[in-house]
Order: sequence, then C-alpha cells, then structure tokens
Amino acid sequence: MLGKCREVLRHVEENLKGESMTSVHALVSPGFWDKLIVHKRVEEAYKFFEANAGLNPLHQYLRTGFRFGGLAFEEYLCTVTLSTSQTDSLLTVGEGIAFPMGTTDTFRTFFAPANLMDAVGTYGQELYAYQIARENGTGIDVYSQSNPLPIVKRPALVVRLFSSN
Repeated sequence: MLGKCREVLRHVEENLKGESMTSVHALVSPGFWDKLIVHKRVEEAYKFFEANAGLNPLHQYLRTGFRFGGLAFEEYLCTVTLSTSQTDSLLTVGEGIAFPMGTTDTFRTFFAPANLMDAVGTYGQELYAYQIARENGTGIDVYSQSNPLPIVKRPALVVRLFSSN
C-alpha cells in the first residue's frame, strides 16, 4: 500500500516539470474508502492517527480526510443529476482520483455566457443576476445563472486510482 502511494507521488512530482505543489489529494469512491480503511497497514496508521490527534472514531467524522503514505484521502460521494432527471456517479465503485494541490498552472475555470439575449456574443462572466419586476407589482424576482467549465490544463498530473483488494 505504501509503495502504491509512493508511485502516485512520484508520478505527480515527475510531471510537475518544475512547478511546485503543496500536497497531493485523493478523492475516492465510498467503495474505495471502505476497502482503504480496513487494509492492515492503513488500520495501524489510522489507530496511531486517532491516538495522537485525541480522536474518538465513534464521535468524529473522519471520512472527510485522512493522510496516509503522503496522500490526503477523502471519501467523495459525487453524483450529478442528468437532463433525464436520473443521477449518475462520477467515480466508479472502487476507484478514485489523485491530483496536486497548490499548483499555479494545473487547473482553470472558464465561464460561458448566460443563455439570455443580453449575453449573446459576449465573454462569459462568473455570475449573472437579474432583477425582474412582477407584472402585478407585488415584488421582484431574482434570476441568476452561472456556467462554469473547469478544466485540467495538465492532465498528466492527475492519477486514476483503483482498489485492488
């Protein structure tokens, strides 16, 4: 397990190509998380972590982060609602994704224009907000919209993780 963590860290470090980072974060599916915390080496480290942090596992919500082998693991239940009103998971059971934190040139978010006539042919803004007076004069409705498109500019820095147990 530690060897696999080192492989991920080395892969990210080699592909930084001179850029710096603060840490490597791993978002993992609930299935991956469940297998991770019962791995023998991880269980030992987890107990040590709890004892030194003064944590009681029955009273703490530790699924939001646990460091092991140089990676910060976090259980991530990521679902999206599709246009068909069905939900879909972004991480397959038993999988995860690791990426560097604190870089300056890895990620970027672009914004598309709002789907309103006023925004046609313009550059996208982070947020559009409009006040629309009600016809009967009883108030104002607020309409807001944001169309972010986050991208990974350097995909070689992102590592797909698979649970093997």
